[in-house]
Amino acid sequence: MPRFYRLLLLSFIALTFTSCFKDQDDNPVASQDINDFVWKGLNTFYLYKDEVPNLADNRFTSDSDYLKYLSSYTEPEDLFYSLLYNRNTEDRFSWITDDYIALEQQFSGQSTTHGMEYGLVKFANSNAVFGYVRYVLPNTDADIKGVERGYLFNRVDGEYLYYNSSSDTNIGLMSGSAYSIGLAGYNNQGTTSTSDDSIESIDEEIALVKSEYTENPVYINKVIALNNQKVAYLMYNGFTGTDAFDSQLNSVFGAFKSAGVTDLVLDLRYNPGGSVRTATWLASMITGQFTGDVFVKEQWNSDWQSYFENQNPEALLIPFVDVMEKQNSNNSTTFKETINSLQLSRVYVLTTQSTASASELIINGLKPYIEVIQIGDVTTGKYQASRTLYDSPDFSKSGVNPTHTYAMQPLIFKSLNAEGVTDYYDGLTPDIAIREHYGNLGELGSITEPLLQIALAQITGTDRAAFQSDNFEYTYLSDSKGLLPLPNAMYLNE
Repeated sequence: MPRFYRLLLLSFIALTFTSCFKDQDDNPVASQDINDFVWKGLNTFYLYKDEVPNLADNRFTSDSDYLKYLSSYTEPEDLFYSLLYNRNTEDRFSWITDDYIALEQQFSGQSTTHGMEYGLVKFANSNAVFGYVRYVLPNTDADIKGVERGYLFNRVDGEYLYYNSSSDTNIGLMSGSAYSIGLAGYNNQGTTSTSDDSIESIDEEIALVKSEYTENPVYINKVIALNNQKVAYLMYNGFTGTDAFDSQLNSVFGAFKSAGVTDLVLDLRYNPGGSVRTATWLASMITGQFTGDVFVKEQWNSDWQSYFENQNPEALLIPFVDVMEKQNSNNSTTFKETINSLQLSRVYVLTTQSTASASELIINGLKPYIEVIQIGDVTTGKYQASRTLYDSPDFSKSGVNPTHTYAMQPLIFKSLNAEGVTDYYDGLTPDIAIREHYGNLGELGSITEPLLQIALAQITGTDRAAFQSDNFEYTYLSDSKGLLPLPNAMYLNE
């Protein structure tokens, strides 16, 4: 079943599933009205509905009972998060926002940024936090001011960063529209061991200002010639799902194909995920010999799972394809391109703890078909997809309530590969485990960049590159994309 048909079907059935209580759309918007939208949306679509007693279809005996329940929550956010299942384990990723416009912009790659993409790390046995620059977006304030990959910082507006708990930290300073960072240096104490290494302040600050920006997820693409082999390298930083960026991704694979590449290093170490459709297309570009075979299986809550299994079980299967195509609700094709595929039987994927969602889908979905060699750190562990729900009769953007801009992004199904593998809560474990060294991050795309160097050594059959990762104890906290409205997203396209 084409994607847009299924979404129309979902919207239609949603009307039936949520018709047991009266709407109050004729009244001015109030917290209770938004709460009504929250409960009904989760009751209809939430993946873990069966595990949440307060979302049961028979939870309320009357309209008054239902309205009394809604009125017990003064903020829609409080109701939403109270209805999530195991927030520290199974569902760490459902979101609600009071600004769906910003959410939609993020989906298309738009955000407010100074262009410095960073990670935040906490030392063990200390509350001290430091940041490290992963990469810099071109033509942004950070780029203009000379910020580079590998820069370290431990202060914001002169205040040392710290983290005691999620409710006792000042890393929220990084959310501001303008601030200065205080630089720091990596001290290896003059030894080869990393166990005694430290981060020390430098008397230098850089003022940064955020502005609207659309990030191109194709950050680096190149062909590397080594020992008569041509290796494609692609650093891909987001599955935004926009026509222009999907088309560019396909063009990159066309160039790889024309160059006659024999291997691919796919760098997803800073990719938090995004569109399931784009992930399916990327997997089809890497391969090409499995068109029509199952790339991903979907598993919904019991209501939807039973419906699909009885009415159209094919709707639960997402296959490899040879054409990228998008259609609107009128069955008109709005975008179409033949996929440039490499027909590879092996791919090397670079990962970190920030590799999430649709990025993990690539790894898990390809494993039943080709050899996937994962190099780097354990991934985030997000195997569920979400969908944007708006406050409208069918939860689509059409007919949305104009009196507020609340929207939800709840998990609606979990992904399984062709062999049924799912629930990788603890992340996907690399075949070659190595962490980035904060004192030697290297230049992205360079054959001497540590993680890429290891991949190339595997491809050419040479001895494994000598590379020492950080061994001092630390906790990864977050990153610049993690502070956006929807971090670690894997979503169903409309």
